[in-house]
Amino acid sequence: MRIIVAFPAGNATDIVARLIGQRLSEQLGQSFVIENRPGAEGNIGTEVVVRAPSDGYTLLLIAPSAATNATLYDNLNFNFIRDIAPAAGIARAPYVMALSPSVPAKTVPEFIAYARANPGKINMAGNGSLSLMCGELFMMMAGVTMVHVPYRASFLPDLLGGQVQVAFGPISQLIADIRADKLRALAVTTTTRSPALLDIPAMAEFIPGYEASGWYGIGAPKSTPAKIIDKLNNEIDVALAEPKVKAQLADMGAVPMAMTPAEFGRFIAVETEKWGKVVRATNIKPE
Repeated sequence: MRIIVAFPAGNATDIVARLIGQRLSEQLGQSFVIENRPGAEGNIGTEVVVRAPSDGYTLLLIAPSAATNATLYDNLNFNFIRDIAPAAGIARAPYVMALSPSVPAKTVPEFIAYARANPGKINMAGNGSLSLMCGELFMMMAGVTMVHVPYRASFLPDLLGGQVQVAFGPISQLIADIRADKLRALAVTTTTRSPALLDIPAMAEFIPGYEASGWYGIGAPKSTPAKIIDKLNNEIDVALAEPKVKAQLADMGAVPMAMTPAEFGRFIAVETEKWGKVVRATNIKPE
């Protein structure tokens, strides 16, 4: 069985896929191969699954790009909600607003004041659609302007060196440098604080209504039989209840997100509508 990861090896999506794939292999006695098909912010890997047979042997590790790309890209060869059957949620994790040490702001209100005093002079790094969306949502709700600098590889060297001043990135990507005091975390993007960074406030504490998070789940080609979808859902829920799996997710700053297929489908639809509004309001274009 294949789990297609539409992003490069080593990032959060890939790590989650390998974690859940290994656990499913143990539970089902069936090997799960993780296959990385990066490109076009996840669209290439998604299309591989859209066009695969509906026999349950080709699955997709779903990430937030599924929701953001629906509006961000004008001419996709698929409709995610129509062409991918949601099977199960896996985990949810915040993104973190992190500053280069060169920026004097110590809190979100201080950063907003600093950004308003320096319009267009703050470079915001990003290397994924959700990273950009978090920043655009922040700019829209805080009334500030920053310059987006897209990265195909890691932005961390430039953020650490001060070539860019701020980034919204997955907690798993930034937490080591935050704990080592190499980056200054101002807020997590979820509505509540993260157990992995309890001393870091939630953005909603300063900007009411702000919410964004990384999330992961499993999908299959449309028309995959319901008994296969239900079997996957049940086995993933069993895996997520395991203390070892919970601990591995916690190491990434993530928490389990068990959902029925229907609940996961509704969740994706809500995320798609939410980020579609942000894309249209800010006129974001793919980099």
